[in-house]
Amino acid sequence: MIQDIFPKVLNNQYVECSPCDNDIIFFFKGSSLLARYEGEDVLVYPQYKEFVLGINKADNKDTVDNYTFVYLLSVDDTRYFLARKSGELLKGQYIGEMADSDIHKEYDTVIDGFDFVGVNSFRKAEPKAQAFAAITAFHIYGWYRDNHFCGRCGKPTIHDDRERMLKCPSCGNMIYPKICPAVIVAVTDHDRILLTKYAGRTYRNYALIAGFNEVGETLEQTVKREVMEETGLKVKNIRYYKSQPWGLSGSILSGFYCELDGDDTITLQEEELSLGKWVKAEELSLEDDGISLTREMILKFREECLTE
Repeated sequence: MIQDIFPKVLNNQYVECSPCDNDIIFFFKGSSLLARYEGEDVLVYPQYKEFVLGINKADNKDTVDNYTFVYLLSVDDTRYFLARKSGELLKGQYIGEMADSDIHKEYDTVIDGFDFVGVNSFRKAEPKAQAFAAITAFHIYGWYRDNHFCGRCGKPTIHDDRERMLKCPSCGNMIYPKICPAVIVAVTDHDRILLTKYAGRTYRNYALIAGFNEVGETLEQTVKREVMEETGLKVKNIRYYKSQPWGLSGSILSGFYCELDGDDTITLQEEELSLGKWVKAEELSLEDDGISLTREMILKFREECLTE
């Protein structure tokens, strides 16, 4: 999966520091990030010295003094910072993995040699460790973007100098990064697995049942509810598999396997899904993408069925 970058290590612990020349700058607009392609899938991001030079050169009205830089994370010895333009009204679409492939076209580049690419590009971008850093950075960026002001009293927030926390100097409210728990569900029936396709998304490949955990629910209850809502099926024997951080939706995904309980007739929730069907293990032709929990779970089911 995309977080499996061993022997490299991602460290997201916040430290108060300023960028150096060779540190990487992530500059987001909406659901796009400033980068450039080198080859088909290799994405390169500006170093701090490139960003500073490019901004100052591009427009004498827009200098690097108009930007603030917040430490995000590191992968081994490579440090990543978020660039934020001071006083800029944040516009554009913040829809993460639901963004279409042309989402970046609504923005003009800010420095020569780089353009904005949609965050869905991270799914297949190389190198993998840097793609995981970018997805994680998008999650953190969304939290900063949405918490300029205190949700309790409306006053501007400030950054704590010891941890990744925004605080309100007026009322004392402390705001930590938001992580949304969600489930990925593989519903099986002997040698068959339930595959779906999303409605209204750019991701066109096969998927599994998925949904967010509601207040007061256990994850197992979420599994049952989401399967029933999206397909009208009942399930039993729910077993936890693995988890995955998924920054494109600001989530922590928990994967579960479960078995069909009763009638196998699918009643599709068309607002969420464009397709739902039973597929035999021997008919599954998907390959491992090394990225998603969903794909790993489908292939694990196929392998176990075909080796019995």
